[in-house]
Amino acid sequence: MALSPVGVQTRRPRFRRANEPPPFRLTPDDVEIVRIVARHRLIRSTHIAALVGRSLDRTNDRLLRLFHAGYVDRPRAQLDYYPTAGSAPMVYGLADRGARLLREWDGVEFRSGEWSRKNREAHRPFIEHQIEIVNFRVALQRAVAQQPDLRLLRAEDLIAASRAPVASDAFALQADVRVKGRVMRRHVIPDIVFGLVRSDETRRNFMVEIDRGTMPVRRSDPEQTSIESKMRVYLAAHAAKQHQRQFGWKNFRVLFITTDEQRMRTMLETARQLRAGRRSAPSLFLLATLSELVGTSPLAHRWQEPYGGPTLLA
Repeated sequence: MALSPVGVQTRRPRFRRANEPPPFRLTPDDVEIVRIVARHRLIRSTHIAALVGRSLDRTNDRLLRLFHAGYVDRPRAQLDYYPTAGSAPMVYGLADRGARLLREWDGVEFRSGEWSRKNREAHRPFIEHQIEIVNFRVALQRAVAQQPDLRLLRAEDLIAASRAPVASDAFALQADVRVKGRVMRRHVIPDIVFGLVRSDETRRNFMVEIDRGTMPVRRSDPEQTSIESKMRVYLAAHAAKQHQRQFGWKNFRVLFITTDEQRMRTMLETARQLRAGRRSAPSLFLLATLSELVGTSPLAHRWQEPYGGPTLLA
């Protein structure tokens, strides 16, 4: 039997916990990492390092120990990445033991359980969509931190300050939508919700749709989902002042972040057509592409408006 050279550590499995996990003592900083993972559902190691303000090497070391101790998971669907991208940052999710830890430390009561099972069942499209959501959240948080006159309200902050129930669909909007003479009850659940508060306490609220290009922009059958049908629901909900009744908001806008320039132009034209003949329709939508936001922050980027010129969020 071949023996490993003296002083060479055996490589631990990436997606299976080691029979002999590395030495580990849980620290308050580790608990903060688990909180961040829980807050974002699925998140890359690079995002975690940015949010905790540590080097990536040090963060990866603690994540490795948290994984082998059972506090966080590494969804196995990531295996798709590694044949061609061995250095891709690892994606983490909350494990069952991590959920129990946060109940003990913070008194957090999760509405749903079986986190480890959910991580095992997470497929690559779901993971990629979640990572795009986190990309935006982290970029937004870092951009706001550089603006002394601006404060970020995350979804949990908005829930605490509103009448919204504490649930994964807390910011769902429902509306009666009329299409081709038919009235249908429809709902939307945004991917991200946040608020921006200026030093004078004026606030802007935003809902975000991360579009990966898998849903048609338009469909001939109104019963089927499309970007157009989502826009109709947002417009109808705004007209019915649901944001005021449900959340106590005075205003909100919807950010659509899509895959490419051509698709964005089609979405802009769709929004224009929905407003045609409705002079009172609000200027509700702002659009950008994923690639545009890579080179700048959500606050510095000039978002495309269907009915006017480029505009800033704050």
